[in-house]
Amino acid sequence: MSVATSLDDPAAESRSGPLREAFGSLTTRGRGFLAGGLAAAVCGFALGERDLVRIGMLALLIPLVAAFWIAKAGNRLGLLRTLDNSRIQVTHRTPVHLELTNIGQRTGMLLAEEQIPWALGTRPRFVIEAMRGGERRAVEYTVGAEQRGLYKIGPLRVRVSDPTGMAEIDSTFLRTAELVVIPATEPIPSIPLYGGWTGTGDNRPIPFAGGSAADVTVREYRQGDEVRRVHWPSSARTGKLMVRSEEQPWQSRCTLLIDNRAGSHRGHGPDSSLERAITAAASIAAHLVAHGYQVRLVSAQSEHGEAEWHDDTAWGVEPILEQLAVLPSTKAVHLHDDWFDDAAGSGMVVAVVGSLDDHDRALLGRIRQRGRSAYCLAMDVDGWQGRNADVVGSRSAETAHWLRHHGWRTAVLPRGGSVAASWQEMGR
Repeated sequence: MSVATSLDDPAAESRSGPLREAFGSLTTRGRGFLAGGLAAAVCGFALGERDLVRIGMLALLIPLVAAFWIAKAGNRLGLLRTLDNSRIQVTHRTPVHLELTNIGQRTGMLLAEEQIPWALGTRPRFVIEAMRGGERRAVEYTVGAEQRGLYKIGPLRVRVSDPTGMAEIDSTFLRTAELVVIPATEPIPSIPLYGGWTGTGDNRPIPFAGGSAADVTVREYRQGDEVRRVHWPSSARTGKLMVRSEEQPWQSRCTLLIDNRAGSHRGHGPDSSLERAITAAASIAAHLVAHGYQVRLVSAQSEHGEAEWHDDTAWGVEPILEQLAVLPSTKAVHLHDDWFDDAAGSGMVVAVVGSLDDHDRALLGRIRQRGRSAYCLAMDVDGWQGRNADVVGSRSAETAHWLRHHGWRTAVLPRGGSVAASWQEMGR
């Protein structure tokens, strides 16, 4: 469980001086008492009625005292905001806890409204009863989004009134919290993947299926090696104690290319082909990391090409999902290749692409020539445009045919199709 908290003091919206702030905080009731008291006092003086003057002065003083009191001490509140999870999946929800502390004098009724983006739902509003000095009140609400992204929760606006209801003042807690909504992932089956190993990095166990002694890889004995691994023929030949190396320095790596160009996708909002492609990329990344691959994410414009390789030993797939959560669509015309270096070319490449032009196909052709294996999930983007099924099928089939002809293991993901089924098709 991840927790995000913020502790803040409010800032009164008015900064025009205590006198003007005091009169500006009067409510309709306060203004009515003020006008009525003033009228009663004037009439009492005119008629010589001292009791009426006293009543008028009392009615006049009550809202004035309340206004000056709330202007001085009515906004002394503290706020603690806590999120049960600062990172959630699309369509999931998480509770947000607010704890208000009165660090001043007694308040009247509080009206609180949390400022949140429209994508997280309607703005929560609360009515909080009067609070004594030092008293705390806690409220809770839940948020969730239908679309990935980074959302700001807050600030909290509080309207504080005095106990008599004569005056009230608006305050805003300036500090906010962040909520990351990551794309949903779908479980996908295991398929044979080839060409993802590189010759650097951590060891990956490679079992010996059999063969002669010449097939055995040996190295010098190191302290802590098991005696049963000593390779006596090699030890006798070299005069040094040698052991069988049952591990070879191979590392499974994959570069995940996501085509986030606005021009290569169709549709808008959560139902667009781009959002479906991001869901597919998130599912593939989660699957590969769970199977021991180190994965890095690159986009059409290579904004994320400098990201580190991620594996299951540290933060798992979460850094990649967070990158996908805030990945914007780009106006780039072509797929960029500045991320494509020797390290990327020697490992496996998985691409999730939209519509392709000749420039994009040339790049994919170079990737396949330098990479050991290449897999491509081609989005059937015309399906998101509502075109005729025959036209959609012919275009997607042409793209898939070209990719397969140039060495890519390819599958098409149609609108409404399953990522798992398309992934499994690539392994056939």
